[in-house]
Amino acid sequence: MTTSIIRLLTCGSVDDGKSTLIGRLLVETDSVPHDTIGAAKKVRRTGSTIPAGEIDFSLLTDGLEAEREQGITIDVAYRSMSLLNGKRLIIADAPGHEQYTRNMVVAASRSDIALVLIDATKGVRTQTLRHLTICSLMAVKRIIIVINKLDALDYSESVYDQISKEIRQAADRLHLQDVHVVPVSALIGDNVVFPTHNMPWYSGATLQDCIQSWVAPKALDIDGLMRIQMISRAENFRGVSGTVRAGAFAVGDEVTIYPSNQLAKIARITTFTGDVKQALESDAITFVLEPEVDATRGDIIAKNSADLIPSDRFAAHVVWLNEDPLIHSRSYLMVSGPTTSPTMITKIKHKVDVNTGEHISSDTLKMNEIGLVEIATDIPMVMQPYSQSREFGNFILVDRLTLKTVGAGMIQHSLRRSSNIVLQDYEVTKSVRSAQKNQKSRVVWLTGLSGSGKSTIANALEKRLLAQGAHAYVLDGDNLRLGLNMDLGFTPEDRAENVRRVSEVAKLMVDAGLIVITALISPFEVDRQRAKSLFQPDEFLEVFVDTPVEICRSRDPKGLYKKSAAGEIPNFTGVGQDYERPKTPDLVLDGTKTVNENVDLIVQELL
Repeated sequence: MTTSIIRLLTCGSVDDGKSTLIGRLLVETDSVPHDTIGAAKKVRRTGSTIPAGEIDFSLLTDGLEAEREQGITIDVAYRSMSLLNGKRLIIADAPGHEQYTRNMVVAASRSDIALVLIDATKGVRTQTLRHLTICSLMAVKRIIIVINKLDALDYSESVYDQISKEIRQAADRLHLQDVHVVPVSALIGDNVVFPTHNMPWYSGATLQDCIQSWVAPKALDIDGLMRIQMISRAENFRGVSGTVRAGAFAVGDEVTIYPSNQLAKIARITTFTGDVKQALESDAITFVLEPEVDATRGDIIAKNSADLIPSDRFAAHVVWLNEDPLIHSRSYLMVSGPTTSPTMITKIKHKVDVNTGEHISSDTLKMNEIGLVEIATDIPMVMQPYSQSREFGNFILVDRLTLKTVGAGMIQHSLRRSSNIVLQDYEVTKSVRSAQKNQKSRVVWLTGLSGSGKSTIANALEKRLLAQGAHAYVLDGDNLRLGLNMDLGFTPEDRAENVRRVSEVAKLMVDAGLIVITALISPFEVDRQRAKSLFQPDEFLEVFVDTPVEICRSRDPKGLYKKSAAGEIPNFTGVGQDYERPKTPDLVLDGTKTVNENVDLIVQELL
């Protein structure tokens, strides 16, 4: 397929001259309205030294008022221009400041070419290498290294050679194949659109030539793949609509629909202009299937079932975009196309040093860090390596509480272990086990500060239930840390893993027909909500033991508050680490009341 649109990303460190370079490229290719150029001759950034009457090229791409006041690019500005070969160029001018790396990641995920600027007076910087690493992970096909501001160094060839050597070493380390290095002066216009006489030692292509010569690589050999975007209905008509992402389809083709694995035949292919016999890559079409299978938005249609590789375990690179760090064992939402699944980071294999490419052992990822992780989804998903397919290889991670996008991911490969594990169904079910015990199995999740009275209440509740003939068991946080969780500490990531293990054990015990009582601090709302998601709506009773911290400190049954005050426990909840009060608990207990009063309230909820 011939690509009629080329997407270009510009990136680099702050003040490398990205906006100025793109502005000049637009002006010299007559891609900017004359009134806009007139405004760029009058308006000035704060601190600008450009003489009145001359064009401030950077203003042609910076659309936010805040950018003009601060003199930096914040948002991703998009511009377009026509190339000499008849193709259309979409330019994304990404922000250079580290704080806005997330904006650059989004732009890189759709780009064919990345233009990485380097200020010749400053050389290769950390942010330059970070952007180069992201471009590699995002499978940007062509990298154009633009060494700018050489006019400030009297067009030094030795400076160009030194920077070229450094950047090519980094490109080789990142396995970038299609790399071009172009020396320019965006301010003067050297080698942007027209060759310059100021650098006789350079005989290579101009920036515009490097862009125009790009040819889209041949698509993968896939028979046919389409994700359903909409179900089209009319009188006596039902079709599935979408855009063909790879390969081709024809009337009469046998296809497989995932995840249901249903088989069907394409009876009709219709478009806004009428029926067609064949649908090619990038065609927006509607299939009428025989038989009329139960397919829905997000399902995938494949001409060859071998092109569908469903899995619930993946290795992936993640660029972390949130101020709060990534925590393994914490549950997030994974969104890929129209499909969403609860997802857990089961392992952080390493993070990547953007300067050296070194793989560094880490238990977490901080904002703007890049790492290789293993993830587990609640439902099987059809994903492909990102290097093969951006469409089926990308995803974002969303915080389950705030619904903020916190990470951008690129699939490396599915993990074989997922295909080796099959859920085994047994004839004796949870309802049968519960009926045998003449009770409804549930979990009572007691949460609160240390010293709030959780364990005391759990002990009294178990005794009360046993006296009434019920089958109950207490999972106490401290007791579990003496065995199952003895390898865990008290960092946020260890606490998340602690809650995960306890909730999985509680799930098994509820499946066994028991009433399970958990007593552990579980300080983070997202971890408690993930635990709740494992159970049926009426099986999980979240009980918040609300006891003022002053009373907990005065009780101090384990001497932990005293140790915290002495600096011996830096991550102690309520002192060195925040406790997030439950937002919508099923029951709130007053920790200052008697134990029997609180047990009575729980028993009433269980009846």
